[in-house]
Amino acid sequence: MILMDELISAPDAGYVAVITFRLGSAAVLGGLIGAEREWVGKAAGLRTHMTVALGCAAFVLIATDGSASASADLSRVIQGVAAGIGFIGAGAILKKREEEDIQGLTTAATVWLTAAVGVAAGVGKVWLATVTVACAFVVLVVMAGVSRWLNRKGPGPIEDPHGTSSTQGTQGTQGT
Repeated sequence: MILMDELISAPDAGYVAVITFRLGSAAVLGGLIGAEREWVGKAAGLRTHMTVALGCAAFVLIATDGSASASADLSRVIQGVAAGIGFIGAGAILKKREEEDIQGLTTAATVWLTAAVGVAAGVGKVWLATVTVACAFVVLVVMAGVSRWLNRKGPGPIEDPHGTSSTQGTQGTQGT
């Protein structure tokens, strides 16, 4: 009987609408970041970023749902999310055989950022989540062009101590 009550008892419609809005906002905003990653051909794309944001929003909603110590619980949940997402992001980073060729740093950073967007939406700061995504688009889209321009305009060939020339400015982190 207790199980049946748990399954059929539902909060009031207003509360359900707020929760639905927060979860939906997290998923949509995370999806915007993921769409950019998918557009540039990265493995962690639309669905990954949507799921990360949605999961983070759900975690903070669980922590704040009717808890007397919501602030302390929320703080611990946010700490756990930030640490846990770091492991997912680390999986996106690949070091190639070439000494300085590291890929996936930007994707790892966007997964981490998407977690923050989900947390913000989950606690009801959808405006903050939205502004964060707008800033992310500036960084990911506008600054990608600036980065390409800087790499083309880097210093020309230089002599290394072994007498061979190399091109400075074209090495470093490749593929984000």
